[in-house]
Amino acid sequence: MPGYLLHAGATVACAHTGKATPAAPPDTRVKVGGFLVTVATDKYTVLGCPLPAQPGTGPCVSAQWAGAATRVRAGGVPVVLSDSPSVCTPTGTPLTVQVAVQRRVRGV
Repeated sequence: MPGYLLHAGATVACAHTGKATPAAPPDTRVKVGGFLVTVATDKYTVLGCPLPAQPGTGPCVSAQWAGAATRVRAGGVPVVLSDSPSVCTPTGTPLTVQVAVQRRVRGV
């Protein structure tokens, strides 16, 4: 299903409202809305997850995209769409794109 391309300036959070940001600058030269696009290999760091620390399920600390566009690539790597699935570690919950997604470029 088509979705808007996600960029590094978008507001992304874990399912528990912890703020997720790219762990490293995106490794691409492709920009949308003045920001570098996010690609499937980009890892995210999660800060401020309010989930209490428990053995094996503690708060979300990182996340990885589990899916991306099938027909659009940047630097040879599939780009992430605003509705692409993701998984947070160690909870297994998804990331949520909240706001600030550009609305001009869509991918499949």
